Amino acid sequence: MTVHLFVYGTLRTGDVRWPLLAPFVAGPGRRDSVDGELFDTGLGYPAAVFGRGSSVIGETFELLLATVHECLAVLDEEEDTVDGLYRRTTVRTDRGHSAWAYAYGDGLTLTPIPSGDWFDHTGRRPTA
Repeated sequence: MTVHLFVYGTLRTGDVRWPLLAPFVAGPGRRDSVDGELFDTGLGYPAAVFGRGSSVIGETFELLLATVHECLAVLDEEEDTVDGLYRRTTVRTDRGHSAWAYAYGDGLTLTPIPSGDWFDHTGRRPTA
């Protein structure tokens, strides 16, 4: 069972949706990256397409085993997987973890983020 989650946008530590993820993690996240491209949706959050030769920068968290399914259900709803905006998939992180991540699905206008890092792109830094 996959018990890690890679996040690259507003679910990162201290960002606006971090409180959704915080109750389900076993400890602090570690800076990590995944092969792919990151995009700005123009809506205040990014989108990633994995497996495209560049890097998406983010954090990998170990999820609490007892609440993995609850965590994924909460995040699936938040990421709008039902309507196909994003889809949950597994990725291999550069630190060697098999992790869940949310990949862009369809329906948005995207602008590439060359750095692959949402925080660098927005100039925001986490508050926690």
